[in-house]
Amino acid sequence: MKSKTCLSLIAPLALSMWFASCANRSRGAAGSATQASNEPPRLEVVPVISRKLSTRVELPGQLEPYEAVDIYAKETGFVKWIGVDRGSRVKRGELIAQIEAPELLARKSEAESKYQAAQSQLLAAEAKLSADEATFRRMAAAAKVPGVVAGNDLDVAEKTVQAGRQNVAALRKNVQAAQDALKAVEQLESYLKITAPFDGQVTTRYVHPGALVGPQGGPGASTPIVRIETLTRLRLIVPVPEYDAGDVPEGSEVSFTVPSFPGRTFTAPIARISHEVNMKTRTMPVELDVRDPQAQLIPGTFCQVDWPVRRNYPTLFVPSTAVASDLARTFVIRVANNRTEWVDVKTGAAVGKLIEVFGNLKEGDAVARSGSDQLLPGTQVAPETVKSQ
Repeated sequence: MKSKTCLSLIAPLALSMWFASCANRSRGAAGSATQASNEPPRLEVVPVISRKLSTRVELPGQLEPYEAVDIYAKETGFVKWIGVDRGSRVKRGELIAQIEAPELLARKSEAESKYQAAQSQLLAAEAKLSADEATFRRMAAAAKVPGVVAGNDLDVAEKTVQAGRQNVAALRKNVQAAQDALKAVEQLESYLKITAPFDGQVTTRYVHPGALVGPQGGPGASTPIVRIETLTRLRLIVPVPEYDAGDVPEGSEVSFTVPSFPGRTFTAPIARISHEVNMKTRTMPVELDVRDPQAQLIPGTFCQVDWPVRRNYPTLFVPSTAVASDLARTFVIRVANNRTEWVDVKTGAAVGKLIEVFGNLKEGDAVARSGSDQLLPGTQVAPETVKSQ
């Protein structure tokens, strides 16, 4: 009976001691959590580095013919014959079409007639002048004998010779003018033969026999005859972004690839630089001079160009992961005095895991290695510096 009484006293006492112990442990855990929440979070930061950029980036480009021209007739007429079609290869000076112009033939006949008439008049005037000069010489010889020739007759003969000479001079000018007019018409007649201005290939044929064609600004000018483009020489036009346009290495060999030749690489030198940035695209057109003796490359093809990018002065770099963005801005998170701040940047070329940045930064600034718009400006952190990769 006594033992039962003791057990009934011990059990409540042990239970109260266990509850007290649990309460003490709970208070200790809560205190530790409160102390931890008061410490700023750790943040890995990397220093901003400065170096001269020398890398290569992939840019799009487009092949265009070195020379391309729509051939118009120089004289209005009708197509009588055309000997080429799309895909035809032509040589410089090769006859590709013949134009007929009845009006031009009539003009040529008229010019020939005027030239022949002027020549006839000149021959008649020269014959008359020759006779007048002979008469004057005889009268002048006879006048040496007093009383044989009257002085007035000798003066008349002399004046006749002078007038004849002036008439011959004027007729010679008329003959020259008529001859020049005839040559001009003959030159126009030669324009009826359409020839290739350079070696190339016909890419488009616009007309067929019987079509009306003519010079630009005249009847039929809206219709060229054919389009010819060069085959073995091309222009590769590369729109270079403005950040990469400052130090283009003119003359350097650049490699590129085209979809029609997978696995094959072509090269060409940088030949022509526009030195002007397009206001809409913010790019500067640069041309590569592509020599293609086998005429394998096709004008109009898009290419991927392995473009060299260089800076002759140092610029700033951060890890690519350090650059963050939201809907309004692109920025890095700089840590100064253990607090964060957003610094707006523009990005440039990427080199490995680093990326070029332009903004209110300087070499040695500490920025968060992993940028995020969830890390708000003014947040207190415990920075931990790590090396840039």
